[in-house]
Amino acid sequence: MRGLADGRPAKPERPGRVVLTVSELNAQVGVLLAESLPSVWVEGEISNLRRYPSGHTYFTLKDSSAQLAAVLFRSASAWIRFRPEDGLKVLVHGRVGLYEARGSYQIVVEAMEPAGVGALQLALEQLKRKLLEEGLLDPARKRPLPPLPRRIGIVTSPRGAALQDILRVLERRFAGIGVVIAPARVQGEGAAHEVASGIRDLNRLGGLDVIIVARGGGSLEDLWAFNEEVVARAIAGSGVPVISAVGHEVDVTLADLVADLRAPTPSAAAEMVVLSRADVSDRVAALRARLMTAARLQVSNRRRQLLDAGTERSFARATARLREAALRLDDLGTRLRARLEGRLTGGRHALEVLAQRMAPARLAERLRGQRRLLKEHEGRLPAAAGALLDRSRQHVVAYVERLSALSPLAVLARGYAICYDGASGAILKDSRTVSRGREVTVRLHRGRLACEVKEVEDVPRDQEV
Repeated sequence: MRGLADGRPAKPERPGRVVLTVSELNAQVGVLLAESLPSVWVEGEISNLRRYPSGHTYFTLKDSSAQLAAVLFRSASAWIRFRPEDGLKVLVHGRVGLYEARGSYQIVVEAMEPAGVGALQLALEQLKRKLLEEGLLDPARKRPLPPLPRRIGIVTSPRGAALQDILRVLERRFAGIGVVIAPARVQGEGAAHEVASGIRDLNRLGGLDVIIVARGGGSLEDLWAFNEEVVARAIAGSGVPVISAVGHEVDVTLADLVADLRAPTPSAAAEMVVLSRADVSDRVAALRARLMTAARLQVSNRRRQLLDAGTERSFARATARLREAALRLDDLGTRLRARLEGRLTGGRHALEVLAQRMAPARLAERLRGQRRLLKEHEGRLPAAAGALLDRSRQHVVAYVERLSALSPLAVLARGYAICYDGASGAILKDSRTVSRGREVTVRLHRGRLACEVKEVEDVPRDQEV
């Protein structure tokens, strides 16, 4: 057997036998698979799905008795509307090839459809479930519309009928309201990004009270731009309330679910956002009537309180409070004098007891000191009692001054008067109850006047206090 130059033995040569390396065999098998199965549809359930940072997705297609490796490259995944997940039954279209490095065959997926449901419908359900988990579809986050917006933003196609419908309704209901239009395509490739950009542009512009996102009706494919995640997130992130008016009443898009309010049509959106001038006038008139009624009731209550404060009963109540204060002062003085006399009597008794228990010779000097101290106390006690009485008198004077300030007679002292009916003695409150020649009595701060009515002047109701 001949050897090679590096000392290794050469392969044995056998006539009529072709020997292939593993790489050569795998390459030939790959060619055979590509030629015999250039394109194929396969149905199966997705399992072991893995997504890589490169954007490629690897998974396994399986049925009840077999499985097949599959790869979905990033370039092909961009055309798939829904998101592949484990457990999802799908139809895949692609070419069968051999991964030569491992010697395993796989299908390179070029298209994918969900089995039993449309791709768009599945994509919509998946996105709806995702946004629901994030809370973007929660009714609690929806904001109320302003009662009378000053400026309205509209995101729609400038050439569509939806815009003309909205402008026509706004002109009819409240002409002159400010409108800012953000033009955007509402159908086709790139429409979703233009709608989302329009919403963000209007928010950056500022000064808007509400935004309307509008489009006419159409099929699911026609309205698909308003089912895109970028539009839903732009609506959720808007700083002002958003009304979704996409399609007809039967069409419900993801934008309708995220928006603060859904309108069945663009015209209905304009009806919802702006009250008519007649409605505004009626509401203002109703509020004005309620305000006037409340004001009249408040004035009536205050007038009645003022009149009650000026009656004889209030004066009698004030007099009773003054008498009660005087009685309390007398009681305090009596209690103070009794306490002082009791303390003085007790001190004298204690002194007498000590004098009896101690010898006069030993305690004469101490007794004299105690007597001096006693005399000092006797001199201080009347002064303290007088000071306490003075403070009590000051309190009484203060009470009297406060009561005098509240007295209705003090009001008369400032120039006011009370007019009584000469016959019944009732207080007169309305000039319409008095006729010319009627005798009345006017009470002043000092004294009364007997008068005869010469002229009666009525105050119109709109000038009443």
